[in-house]
Amino acid sequence: MSGHTRPHSSHLLRPSLASRMTRIALIFSALVLLSFFLVLPLVGVFVQAFDQGWKIFIESLRQEDVYAALRLTALVVAISVPLNTVFGIAASWAITRFDFYGKNLLITLIDIPLAVSPVVAGLMYVEVFGLHGWMGPWLSEHNLHVIFAVPGIVLATVFVTFPFVARELIPFMQAQGSDEEEAAAVLGASGASIFWRVTLPNIKWPLLYGMVLAASRSMGEFGAVSVVSGHIRGKTTTLPLQVEMFYNEYNFTAAFAVASLLTCAAIITLITKKIIEVTTGLHQHQAEDERSS
Repeated sequence: MSGHTRPHSSHLLRPSLASRMTRIALIFSALVLLSFFLVLPLVGVFVQAFDQGWKIFIESLRQEDVYAALRLTALVVAISVPLNTVFGIAASWAITRFDFYGKNLLITLIDIPLAVSPVVAGLMYVEVFGLHGWMGPWLSEHNLHVIFAVPGIVLATVFVTFPFVARELIPFMQAQGSDEEEAAAVLGASGASIFWRVTLPNIKWPLLYGMVLAASRSMGEFGAVSVVSGHIRGKTTTLPLQVEMFYNEYNFTAAFAVASLLTCAAIITLITKKIIEVTTGLHQHQAEDERSS
């Protein structure tokens, strides 16, 4: 029998117990922080929206200014998301499938909207397209309006949502590789046929994921749009700007009613995002199983 003593069983349990207590404490802390900083404010939005009852809530949303803001927000989303989708597909395909001079610069430029403040982005467009900007005199001569009009709002929104589709596709396409596309090319498929029948079906889930994120940001963008919109009631106010306008007028019920619409849109976006994540994960596992078999 060696001189080493057998450790007591309680000493073996202590690390496991300590680890379990630490895990519980961390989970509890995270839940408390989420409840305080996320859940309570969200609940507060709906409580304030329905504070005076359903009738006042519905009447607040039936105002013509709210309809106009909703139409403009939908229009901005309908324009900006397809534009960013086309750019995201083209940029990610070029970056992941070809080597060219300026490739790293392109990747850096895609990330610029993530680093620049939305307010600064709005000011940049004012400097370019404003009345006293670089293109202002020419636009004025041709009776074209960008700043304080719908085109300026669309441009500002496109800028802030620029990276979302590309940033979802680039890592996915890099990990996926180009074996299937090269095989299709060897079999004589054209570039368009390869894109529609091979590339696009393979990237459909991350593409949809990026489009959902871009649409969500388009609906909720405030800073850049606020600078270029001019806050013209019923003409250049999106839903976030309409919330601010009601709030500044002390019409709190209407402000929180419109805010509840944006909150519902955000919740729907999160649910859609989670469904896409689960679906993408299932497809990835199926692909891995097919490769291993």
